[in-house]
Amino acid sequence: MTNLIKSGFIAFSLAFSIHAFAQDGTIYPLENPAEPNAILLGTGGVENQPAPETWFRQWGDPMARNISTATLTPFLPEPGKANGAAVIVAPGGGFSWLSMGNEGWEVAEALAKQGIAAFVLKYRLNPTPPALEDFSAWMNRPRPAAPAPPASGSAGSAPSAPRPPQRDLSNQLEDAEAAYAMIVSRANEWGVDINRIGMIGFSAGAGLTMHATLNSKTMKLAFIGPIYGGMGPVEVPKDAPPMFNVIATDDFLFQGQFGVIESWHKAGRPVEFHLYQNGGHGFGLGNPNRTSNRWFDAFMHWLDVNKFLVKG
Repeated sequence: MTNLIKSGFIAFSLAFSIHAFAQDGTIYPLENPAEPNAILLGTGGVENQPAPETWFRQWGDPMARNISTATLTPFLPEPGKANGAAVIVAPGGGFSWLSMGNEGWEVAEALAKQGIAAFVLKYRLNPTPPALEDFSAWMNRPRPAAPAPPASGSAGSAPSAPRPPQRDLSNQLEDAEAAYAMIVSRANEWGVDINRIGMIGFSAGAGLTMHATLNSKTMKLAFIGPIYGGMGPVEVPKDAPPMFNVIATDDFLFQGQFGVIESWHKAGRPVEFHLYQNGGHGFGLGNPNRTSNRWFDAFMHWLDVNKFLVKG
C-alpha cells in the first residue's frame, strides 16, 4: 500500500470529465462514489442533520453535501519518489458542500506527482435541504452584495482591527486536528516527516486552514497555503508557519484587501503573496487562459526554496 492513487479514482475522474457535462453551472444529481481509500476520522456527526450525505455535479465537477462523517483520503507518491513532505488538502464550498474533484482529488494527485504525500480532508458541513431541487433553489437564491471592507487611513492598507469570528467551525477544526493526528500516527507507514506537514485549502477550505493555524492547540503545521480565501486581517501567533497565499483581482473575496498579508508581514513571519490579474473564484489548479493558472508551479518552487521538499 505504498500508493493509494488507484485505478478507481482515475476511472471516476475520467467518467466525470469536464467535457462530459454542461458547463452552465446547472446542478445535476450524482451517485455517491465508493471512495474505497477514504479513512474514517471518528470525529462524530452533525447536530440536526436532516439528510444523509449526497453528491451532485456542477461545472462538470463532483461535489458532496450534508457530510456528517469526516474522512481522510491519502494520495501517496509512487515508490521511490516520496520526499517526506505531506499536505492536508481542504476543499471549499462555503461549509455547505465540498468541491471534491476540483479542489480536492485533483490537487492531491498533482501534489503526489511531485513526491508529496497528500491527504484530502472531507470535513463535516452545515446541513442543506435534503431534496436536490430545494438545494438548487437555495444555491441560486438572490444574495446581497458583499459589504465593502472598512475604509482605512491610506490607500491599500487594511483595517486595523481583526475580523470577528463569523461562524462556528468547531466541527471542522476537530476534523482537521484528527486528520493531522492520523498522519502523525501513521507517518512511518506513509513515509511522512512529521516536521514537514502542511495544509492547503481553497475558499472555505482556506478559511479552515487559517482557522486551524490560528486556533488549534494540537496541529503544528510547517507551512500553509490559503488559496482564494478571505483577505481580512488576523492576529498572528508568534510561531505562525510560513504562508503562501493566492487570489485573483476578479475574485469577490479580494475587494482590494491585503489584511492577512499585512498581518503576517507585521508579525515578522514568512509570507509569499500572488495577486493574479484574473482567475475569478474557485479555479482550483486553473482554468483556460487565466494568469492564475501558474500558481501551483509557484507553490512548488516556494516549497522547494524553503526546503520543505528536502530532508534536512
